[in-house]
Amino acid sequence: MSMSKVSAEQVNFLKSVKRKKRLIIGMQFAILVVFLGLWELAADLGWIDGFIFSSPSRIVKTCIQLSASGQLAKHAGVTLYETVLSFLITTGGSILIAMLLWVSPTVSKILEPYLVMLNSLPKSALAPLLIVWLGTGAKTIVVAGISVAVFGGIINLYTTFRGTDKEKEKLIYTLGGKKYQVLFKVVLPASIPAIISNMKVNVGLSLVGVIIGEFLAARAGLGYLIIYGSQVYKLDWVMTSIILLCVIAVVFYRFIGLLERRYQ
Repeated sequence: MSMSKVSAEQVNFLKSVKRKKRLIIGMQFAILVVFLGLWELAADLGWIDGFIFSSPSRIVKTCIQLSASGQLAKHAGVTLYETVLSFLITTGGSILIAMLLWVSPTVSKILEPYLVMLNSLPKSALAPLLIVWLGTGAKTIVVAGISVAVFGGIINLYTTFRGTDKEKEKLIYTLGGKKYQVLFKVVLPASIPAIISNMKVNVGLSLVGVIIGEFLAARAGLGYLIIYGSQVYKLDWVMTSIILLCVIAVVFYRFIGLLERRYQ
């Protein structure tokens, strides 16, 4: 009797969770539909200038035209490649350097003020220098993407590594364990949620850095398309590129969200 009652309560709870999830997804979709509808209506009725602000229908037509000419796949593919590469290097480099700083507290104390300084430096100020040092092209853009995210990632992960359970660390040392065993048995497993959270931040920052680089040093990519479109007053190209960047950011974020759920 009791087991049946508990089972029924569990079923009702799971149903309520599913209903809430469907409600959230439905509200998110409704907000998007209302926003796009109001945007289209405002452009059609002349409340906003359709030439300057574009409209959903004009963006769809622009997507079709760019797809037919092959430019959409070209520019979106370049930005995707540069963003993924800078994200992977940033994430791997942040974890590796944070591990090295944790292993050597002396080195971390020496480098910490420089990491803080570099993290605080406006990265857009570095872009012209990167062009002079590395020239134009994908290499400069990837480095720009890395520079935006890597220093903050190192600081955040190192702080997380230092905040792991000291009692567990002492236990491994007491049993004769080495520092690398503490790192791989305690510190890294306990820091997985922070690492995934840092990855979510790195996705956005890497994309921002890549777009900054493409503004200044690219001949292809969505950032280049934005700059070129604004220069020749093809503002539909600009808005289309911005919408595509939003889609890319959402897809990346969702992908990392799936990874996060796997490790929960």
